[in-house]
Amino acid sequence: MSRKTHSISAAAILAATSLTLASAETSGAFAQDQQDISAAGMETTKTAADGSEKPAPQFVSEEIIQPLPEDAAQKETQSDETAPSAASLRELVSSTGTDYALSEQMKCLAGAIYFESRGEPLAGQLAVAQVIINRADSSSFPSSYCGVVYQRSQFSFVKGGRMPSIRTNSAAWRKAKAIAKIAHEGQWESEAADSLYFHAKYVRPSWSRKKVARATINTHIFYR
Repeated sequence: MSRKTHSISAAAILAATSLTLASAETSGAFAQDQQDISAAGMETTKTAADGSEKPAPQFVSEEIIQPLPEDAAQKETQSDETAPSAASLRELVSSTGTDYALSEQMKCLAGAIYFESRGEPLAGQLAVAQVIINRADSSSFPSSYCGVVYQRSQFSFVKGGRMPSIRTNSAAWRKAKAIAKIAHEGQWESEAADSLYFHAKYVRPSWSRKKVARATINTHIFYR
């Protein structure tokens, strides 16, 4: 055996011996810790200096409920308080802002509400809006509000493919804008539900006999 090989073997033996001693020391410490834990878990009393017995500390395993920090709890409460809510459609319409410019599509929706139902109660106006939205979502009709409103022979207020002028400073127009926004964003459920058609009660179109009536609101009947 060469000197180099002998030196390496001696170093390896020395390292193995050190590892064995370290492992023995660690095992002994671990065993002692386990013994102490077992004793702590089993012991129920300790003897005080005056000879009396007193309960030893017990380990209790329970779910700990940590309260939210004050600022987090406050934010959660504020979030609940500021969540939009309305007790009625009238209240929701009153609280809906209308001081903004309408997109072309929303103008078509609000215009149809204005011309077809401005004399109707708010539920009736919302139902007209719902029919237009339902049509735009249906594959049987154009896929936009303007496409639905300007479709040939669908809405009598459309003349020559144009919408008449609107009194934009009127209360009726402000309500129509609010209803359009509420319907478009789905903020209030309409009685019209999935209706695709409607007509005034004083007429009886032939197509109505083949449809299912969903709701009657004031002077309009709505069908699927």
